[in-house]
This record gives sequence, structure tokens and C-alpha cells, in this order.
Amino acid sequence: MRKIVALPVLSADALSSVAYGPEALLAVLVLAGTAGLAYSLPVAGAIVFLMLAVGLSYRQTIRAYPRGGGSYIVATDNLGRVPGLMAAAGLMTDYVLTVAVSISSGMAAVTSALPGLSDEVVPIGLLVIALLLAGNLRGVKQAGALFAAPTYAFIIAVLSLVVAGLYDAAGRDFQPVPAPAPHVVEGVGLLLVMRAFASGSTAMTGIEAISNAVPAFEPVAWRNARTTLSWMIGLLITLFAGTIAVVHLTGVVPERNETVLSQLAHHSFGSGGMYIFIQAATALVLLLAANTAYNDFPRVLYLLARDNHAPRIFLRLGDRLAFSNGIILLSVAAAVIFVAFEGRTASLIPLYAVGVFLAFTLSQCGMVVHWWRGRERHWRKSLAFNATGALLSAVVFVTAGITKFTQGAWLAILTVVLFLLVTTRIRRHYDRLHQALRLHSEMIEIPGRALPPRPEDCVPKQVPEKAEGASARELSRGPREVEREETPDEILHLSVVLVDALHQASMRALAYAASLQQPVLALHVSPSDEDAERFREGWLMWGDHLPLRIVLSPYRAIVTPLISYIEQLHHQRPDLTITVILPEIVVRHWWHRLLQSPLAGRLRRALRPLPKIVVTTIPFHVDDAV
Repeated sequence: MRKIVALPVLSADALSSVAYGPEALLAVLVLAGTAGLAYSLPVAGAIVFLMLAVGLSYRQTIRAYPRGGGSYIVATDNLGRVPGLMAAAGLMTDYVLTVAVSISSGMAAVTSALPGLSDEVVPIGLLVIALLLAGNLRGVKQAGALFAAPTYAFIIAVLSLVVAGLYDAAGRDFQPVPAPAPHVVEGVGLLLVMRAFASGSTAMTGIEAISNAVPAFEPVAWRNARTTLSWMIGLLITLFAGTIAVVHLTGVVPERNETVLSQLAHHSFGSGGMYIFIQAATALVLLLAANTAYNDFPRVLYLLARDNHAPRIFLRLGDRLAFSNGIILLSVAAAVIFVAFEGRTASLIPLYAVGVFLAFTLSQCGMVVHWWRGRERHWRKSLAFNATGALLSAVVFVTAGITKFTQGAWLAILTVVLFLLVTTRIRRHYDRLHQALRLHSEMIEIPGRALPPRPEDCVPKQVPEKAEGASARELSRGPREVEREETPDEILHLSVVLVDALHQASMRALAYAASLQQPVLALHVSPSDEDAERFREGWLMWGDHLPLRIVLSPYRAIVTPLISYIEQLHHQRPDLTITVILPEIVVRHWWHRLLQSPLAGRLRRALRPLPKIVVTTIPFHVDDAV
């Protein structure tokens, strides 16, 4: 992406937090009345310093991880498995709450302009989540002018508010307008100030997005990413500090039924076209911010599944090249949270800071270890920046966890603990399963009997590109072969064994196919040339007893390329009855079955429209301890 497009697309989450971050800060201070609001500028100044420190820290991350360095990757590489899982837990909590908070804040912007919709916040919010789910399942991508426009519109809107507010204040020599005396609930104290600091720090959510997406930039990618990050931090500080300053000068205080930005817009522009533009821009950029989580949440789940910390169904791409299962899980989780908290932004904020700053802290600690180990050029300066970012992020994390524990932070902390428990148990299951499936030296040869004829003449050399993404029903249109075989001698066989890896289950399936004394073809789907070559070397080491075909699927789709390949076999030799044989790992407990791939059922349903195709599974029972 060009920087002019990358800036709004990747900064939407961070910049949109200006819509609720300053208000979250003020909503805590107003509990102490006018005396509490007097601390708004010092607290905002501390948050601005935090933004600058963390932004400089992530510039170092981009330099060290030019291929993208999310918190999970950085923490795992440098701190180990458990800190990496804690960072992933923080990230995933952050992404779920990004959807819920962005939609709730967007609805607040809408209801500020249209108060009649106040009672419909939850149904409308659920409808928005459903629309995001549908759009992302169809492969909506965040790129281009369409997705850049809302962010630029929001920047213009908030800058207009700031400039208009400062211009108005200049006419009275920047003397603040006395705020209406709010009802005092508690006195000013350290605990109140720290709670306000933690709440206002939610304006930093999404600040790590650019470091995750470095490969998406034009060359030189890491340098362009650092420049874009600097612009984002500069804009975020300007919008956040400007909003707090104008609130202080105009005497605006948080109200239940109208957002702070809406009050400022009314104060500066009345209720005309400019007010409508500001509210519309705010709602749209928050919708875009919610959509950014649909890119990042499934990607983190994919990384966890790749490392055997999550079920393997999260490795799968849908027909639209989207991680469908991760998208569905995110939508369900966000919808549950949104309904449970009745779509109220103020109730969701206490959960937000815990996950965000847990991930920030572990990522920056990981970078400190990275620089200390590598000691590359300028490593001392980079280590100092990352150490400062780690320390300040840890302060916010601990502050949020303590001061907001009873307000909902306990739920975020409990979620992290449960996440660690579940992911480590999943990893333990897969490790034991790997041991149970591991090939032994005595299994290196296939059973010693005459091998079946080689089916070279009926194997297509490649799958046509046009077949990618098509279903078996679409591929099978046209003249249908009549299934007239009535005696065994009339049936000509070809067995196709799907081999995902060389282990005991696949060896059993290959041995079963060979024992039928019919032509056998081994079929493997590989995501890259490198993985294909690695598998081919293992196959040759095994002995190359049977013909092997490798289908490349660069987007990691499994079912679609398999269907396409088998359909081509069928059309080249319509006289053959093709038996597709799949190894099936059978475990005892139902919760372990959830961790296994449902490939057999999906493939059977997809191939049902084709005649003369049989799908069978060869069970491999593993020990109960697995």
C-alpha cells in the first residue's frame, strides 16, 4: 500500500479512539466535580507522553521485524511460549472489545444526533455486527479510497472542532468557560486520578496495527511503515490533546445522552450541516475501526492454530479466501459482550485497557530482550525506547487492573487466565497426538506384497486455475455419466489417498489402499513450493512406493483444490470409479474431537454431486491418554 492509503486504513482504530478516549477520562474525573475536572490537562499530558513513548517503541519493533511483528510473535520469539500466549490473550481480548466499543461509541454518535434511536441501540448494534460478519465472510478487504475516506473525514471533523474551539477561546484570551457544577460522588484522590489515566489511555488502542502490517507497504516497506507510524502518532496526539484542550476551554462536561464530541460540535457549529458531517464521520470511522478487528483477530487465531495452541479449524480459509471460522468466533464474542453490557461504552471501557496494555507490555519487554541479545547497530538507543515503552505500558496495565477491577477488569483478567489454561491444554493434546502418530523405524516400508498398477495415464498434471473457488456442483454441470455397472467386473477402480503428512494414520490409509490391489494415487496439498519440496523429500525417504501428486494451494485452502483435482480425474477417465480415502484420527473424548479436522464430512458433502466418486475414511484410534 502507498503511505497515503496505509495511513487511514491502518490508523482507523487508533485515531477513532479519540471519539471515546477523552470522554472516558473526563467521565471519571467528573465524579469529583469541578475539582476533579481541574486534573484533566495534567492527566491528558501524561497520556500524550505515553503515546509518544509507545509510538517510538513500535518504531523500533518495525525495524527489528520488517516482515511484521505482532505482540504474539515478538513475545513468543523473545520471552517464550507462556508470555507469547499472554500477549495473544491480550490481543484477542482487545480485538473483541474493539468491535464492541467501536460499535457502542458509533451508536452514541448516532443517538446524540437522533435521540429517538436511544432505545434501539442494542438491536441496531447487533445488526451492524451481522453486516460486518456477512461482509468479511465474503472477503471484504480494507484497501483503497473507499476505506480511506472515513478516516480522513474524521481527521478533518475533529481538527475543525479543535480549530473552531481555539478560535472562539482566543476571543476571550483563552479564559476557560466555567463548567456547570456537576454532582460530586467522591473526592479527589490518587485512586481517582489513576482511574482517569487508565480510562483515557484507551485512546491508544490500535497503535500496534502498523507494526503488524509492514509487508503490506510499498518498498522499502519497513521505512515507509515507520514514516506512517510517525504520522499516525502525530495525528493521534494532536486530535487527543486538542479535544481535551477545547473541552477545558468551553466548559463541556460528559452527559449521559450526548457525547462530548457532539456537544463540542453543537457549541461551535450549531445543528446544521457541519454538525451532521462531524457525527456522520465519527460513526463511519468507528465502523471502520470495528472492521479492522476482523483482519487481525482471525490472523492471530491462525498463528495460534499453526503453533498447536488452537483448534486446526482456524487454519482453514473459506472460499472467499477469508478465515471464516475466526470471523464467526469474533462476531459471536463481540455480540455477547455488546448485549451483556447493553451497548454502553462507559461500561465496556474498564475491560478494554487490561487487554490492550498487557499486549503492549509483553511486546515491548520482548523487544528489550531482542536488542540485548542481538546488540545490533544503535541497539542501546532502541533498547532504551522499548524499555521506556514497556515500563509505562506496565504501569497502565497494573493501574487498570487494580483501579478498575470491580468495574469489569476482573472479567478481562479472568479471560486471560482461562485463555492460558485452554491453549496450553490444547497444545498438550496435540503434542501427545504427535507422539502417538510418529513413525517408527520399523514402519518405514509399506507391507511386502505386489504393489498395484501405477495410474500415471489418468492423472492430470495440474489443476486449471478457473477451478479455484468453484464447487463440485458447479464443476459437474454438463452431460452426466450413467452409473450402469451391475457386476464387480464392470467396475474399474482408482484409489486416491489424501496424505496431509507422513505419520501412522496416513501410512495405514496407504497400506489399506495398496491392499486392494487396484491403482493407487497419493495426493498432498501444499501451501508453497518450499513445503511441497520438503514433503517430497520425506516421501522419497519413505521409499516412493506409490505415485504422488502435490497440489499447490498458496491460500491454504484445502477442500477447493482437492475437489478441483478429483473432478479433473473424473473427467479425464469417466469410466473409473474413484475412491477417495482419508485417514481419520479417532479420539475417545468429545472435546478432543472438536480439535480434529472435519475434512471427511466436508469433502463428502462437496463431492456428492459427482457420479462415481466414493469417499471413505480409515480410522486410526489413538490412546485414551491423548
